[in-house]
Amino acid sequence: MDRNTRIGRVVSAKMDKTVVVAVDRKSTHQLYRKAVTRTTKFKVHDENGSSGIGDLVRIQETRPLSKQKRWRLIEVIDKGAVDELLSDESGMR
Repeated sequence: MDRNTRIGRVVSAKMDKTVVVAVDRKSTHQLYRKAVTRTTKFKVHDENGSSGIGDLVRIQETRPLSKQKRWRLIEVIDKGAVDELLSDESGMR
């Protein structure tokens, strides 16, 4: 049995060994037939702390690890450039 995998962006990395990943999906509105983007946030277990804000990551469903964590980090696909932007903004002020 294969487990569900999803790809999303890390939107928060403030917790210890946990990141919040936002996964976007597109669907069509029933009445207006317009493409609508829906976002779902998942709490993901990141054992090594290898991901940061803005990273594109692959996550996999797993057994419950805590009250809200049911996903674990498989790999970091692309490192985000958010850290560089934050350091640039702080230097300007």
